[in-house]
Amino acid sequence: MTLTPYTRQPLAGRREWTALAVLLLPCLLVSMDVSVLYFAVPFLSEELAPSGVEQLWILDVYGFVLAGLLISMGALGDRVGRRKLLLSGAVLFGVASALAAYAQSPAMLIAARVVLGVGGATLMPSTLALIRNLFHDAGQRGRAVAIWSGAMMGGIAIGPVLSGALLEHFWWGSVFLINAPAMVLLLVAGPLLLPEFKNPAAGRFDLPGSLLSLAAMLPVVYGIKETARDGFAALPALAVVAGLLAAAAFVHRQRTAEHPMLDMELFRHRGFSGSVPANLLAMFVLVGCAVFFTQYLQSVRGMRPLEAALWNVVPTLVVGGMAPVAAALARRVDRAFVIAGGFLVAAAGFGWLTLVDAGTPLWVVLAACGVYASGLVMVMSLGTELAIGAAPPERAGSASALLESGSELGGALGMAVLGTVGSAVYRGDVGGAVPAGLPAGLADTVRETLAGAAAVAGELPGRAGEALLAAARTAFTHGMHAAASAAAVVMVLGAVLAAALLKGVRTQPPAPEEGTAEGAPATGLRSSGAR
Repeated sequence: MTLTPYTRQPLAGRREWTALAVLLLPCLLVSMDVSVLYFAVPFLSEELAPSGVEQLWILDVYGFVLAGLLISMGALGDRVGRRKLLLSGAVLFGVASALAAYAQSPAMLIAARVVLGVGGATLMPSTLALIRNLFHDAGQRGRAVAIWSGAMMGGIAIGPVLSGALLEHFWWGSVFLINAPAMVLLLVAGPLLLPEFKNPAAGRFDLPGSLLSLAAMLPVVYGIKETARDGFAALPALAVVAGLLAAAAFVHRQRTAEHPMLDMELFRHRGFSGSVPANLLAMFVLVGCAVFFTQYLQSVRGMRPLEAALWNVVPTLVVGGMAPVAAALARRVDRAFVIAGGFLVAAAGFGWLTLVDAGTPLWVVLAACGVYASGLVMVMSLGTELAIGAAPPERAGSASALLESGSELGGALGMAVLGTVGSAVYRGDVGGAVPAGLPAGLADTVRETLAGAAAVAGELPGRAGEALLAAARTAFTHGMHAAASAAAVVMVLGAVLAAALLKGVRTQPPAPEEGTAEGAPATGLRSSGAR
């Protein structure tokens, strides 16, 4: 890689760091909305009485729409202006939150969640792309992205806790209304602090490409989630195949279109092409194992939902400082080795988790989770910063959208693959503990989930119920061990890939094009053929 000196990148001041604080608001809220409904479902089900299918759509449609529109909205922001798209998304997100809070029927709530997904898709790539435009110095940008990554992790962890606390005192709609004040603050502060940025050379919006990206992401995420929930079936499998075919057509479209949504040349830069799979693998294990940990706290250790959610936040708070530590290390050591080290730290944490059982002291369990979460924060913060730094400023919106789409896909895959591994071990272990003579329907319930086994055990007399519950908890713990072991193997593979793909890569992107951003100076280092 040959770098031609251009002009030293200017350092961000108080205004830019204040603007970052404003950008964290939508970041926190969008990530919280993924998990904020977990505790509210029983309350809204009592009032709205949704069917089983409607309840699933209430929970999942937000994530489906968010994943499907990320690439389109990233490309749209490059064309119409990222600040404009961010503020428009804030209005949409706020209105949809109010509609969801006062929904009078399941259909109305599902529709509101769809609009929330559209709003979320406009907010997420815009926040990351604007960070790229606010922080031109690579070191400062690394710290900013580290803070952004911490906010994302924090939002996912805080969502259930905030939901549980609100539901202790208010009705279920309050979990949506918490979005409104933050969106109002964003609408007031955004025009004052955030620069506008758009790519004047981007050309017309690629509507066929947008439809193809939607047709690719939605069926794949749907198929993976349905497989994780109900096991293999024809319809989810066909959905995944259809999505992959649409993805192939999307790639072809981007290679041949006059004004493509994505710059496929980004993948020639190892900083981008290596960071996308690194983040995907990190989200794969994070989401895949989070489900087991939550159930372990509630169903194995017998915690109430809010208590379990509060303990679930502890590892996140403990590792909050790891992203800045990783950014500091990357200034002294090849970031490929820091990312690989993060993968290995996460592997060690998952290995520790395989030693946990029902009687393990809680602090040991939380420490194991803290270790793997520390490693994942290192990987995700540095991977995100490297990918965004590799993209030219005029393509930062579509680049950040692609990075986040990969993360969404990784989370869905993790839930499917690791969930299937854990469930298979659970069913194999608990099968021998089903009491003789138990009706076939109840026996199937026991084999399906730990919650089902607990319900059946509660109906059995005396020691028979206690023995079944103890066996089911042990079987679930073995399933969690299997999922953690698989996650550790994935993390070791991630370390090897990071060391091989990212070694020697530096974040020295091309300088911004003149006249494309308000208040963003066209200074920096021009890269001639950086790979």
